[in-house]
Amino acid sequence: MNNVNTNALIQVRELTKFFPIYRGAIFRRKLGDLRALDGVSFDISRGETLGLVGESGCGKTTTGRTILQLEHPTSGKVFFEGRDITGIGKYEARRLRKHMQIIYQDPFGSLNPRMTVRDIVGEPLLIHELTKGRGEYRDRIDSLLKMVGLNPAMAARYPHEFSGGERQRIGIARALAVNPGFIICDEPVSALDVSIQAQIINLLEEIQEKFGLAYLFIAHDLAVVRHISNRIAVMYLGEIVEIADRKDLYREPMHPYTKALLAAIPIPDPEMEYSREHSMIKGEVPSLFDTPPGCKFHTRCPIMQKICRESRPVLKNMHGNEHMVACHLVI
Repeated sequence: MNNVNTNALIQVRELTKFFPIYRGAIFRRKLGDLRALDGVSFDISRGETLGLVGESGCGKTTTGRTILQLEHPTSGKVFFEGRDITGIGKYEARRLRKHMQIIYQDPFGSLNPRMTVRDIVGEPLLIHELTKGRGEYRDRIDSLLKMVGLNPAMAARYPHEFSGGERQRIGIARALAVNPGFIICDEPVSALDVSIQAQIINLLEEIQEKFGLAYLFIAHDLAVVRHISNRIAVMYLGEIVEIADRKDLYREPMHPYTKALLAAIPIPDPEMEYSREHSMIKGEVPSLFDTPPGCKFHTRCPIMQKICRESRPVLKNMHGNEHMVACHLVI
């Protein structure tokens, strides 16, 4: 995946992000690097949702923040509409925010408690000068609140006066204010009740269909990602280990890590849950500060061979389709 696909909205190429680790308050000594991202590559087309899944700490959020240039990559490239946006300056990054937005995991922590909903949703309009006059400003905010299922009469309230689901709707309205083409959804439903999760996912799908948005949907729950995504990328210790069409991934997972994640999804039928084969992952996730050589999953893999300890696998295309997997033992 080293070429630039000009038909895609987002192209990520060999993206790495290392965070230096130091010891000592006065005489600081570098101990090494925390390898949050280690050669991540994928594309996202216009109107598509790419699900990004993996255990906590595997680098999903760092991927999103690096795409938005909230974190500058150590190496690699990010292209938006064919243009290299890696390492752009603050002024260009601010202009880029009109086209790329983010919805955060914590719907309360991401909203300023001292600002009313009207001010929160309207702030991007003021920053980017998208409305002319107070009347147009208020009308635009009212329209955004209606779009996400909130009553505009509630615009004078503060975030603490809303439920978790309503606060997430406010966050979605804020992201939509600048008419973006791409939104990073950073675990937007993980902090919500299950019934509210379905409502928010349905809302995101409705908005996507209406405006032709592209999503990077970050989550650790494969059941949630399955509903909203067109394709799914599975991440482990800063690397993409498998990426495929949603149906292909669930019907025929190839990487041992993906199989274990799918096996962990509970089935509502007790008899089927009891009788199905479970693929448990042994051991603990290694530290990003000291990742294993070769395949990073080999310390926990049930089918590990000698080559897995010695050589790092690369993503390869399987059977001529878009199903890609990084595993020495998948043929």
